[in-house]
Amino acid sequence: MSESLARLRADARLELDVLIEHRSRDGQDPWDFLQFLPTVDQLVVRALRDDELDRTGKTAEFLLARLGEKTQRPDAARLRIEADRLEYGILREIAHRHPELTQAVWTLAGDLDHAQISPAEPATRRGEE
Repeated sequence: MSESLARLRADARLELDVLIEHRSRDGQDPWDFLQFLPTVDQLVVRALRDDELDRTGKTAEFLLARLGEKTQRPDAARLRIEADRLEYGILREIAHRHPELTQAVWTLAGDLDHAQISPAEPATRRGEE
């Protein structure tokens, strides 16, 4: 495991601890909410996804598509599809770069609308052709 991945996991653990403490102090029973919180590795994957979106300059586009998909606009479904495709591609790259995060990656990818992600997509990694 790389040092940066260890740091990301430590940061994610701290973030998760803060979420648990906040909800507990708010009077919520941990038994009721712990199963719905993301895992440490899922938080790490989200952080890596966000870093990739920033690196490629697609953060605003992604966030606007995610907001637009929740509206009643006629293009809401198209926005969801575009955001899912972008996120799916990034998640695949994270899984390839960090095999130890594969389970968390595919758990998060399971939340995407796979019916709209092209089934004809090549299974090879970018640059392996």
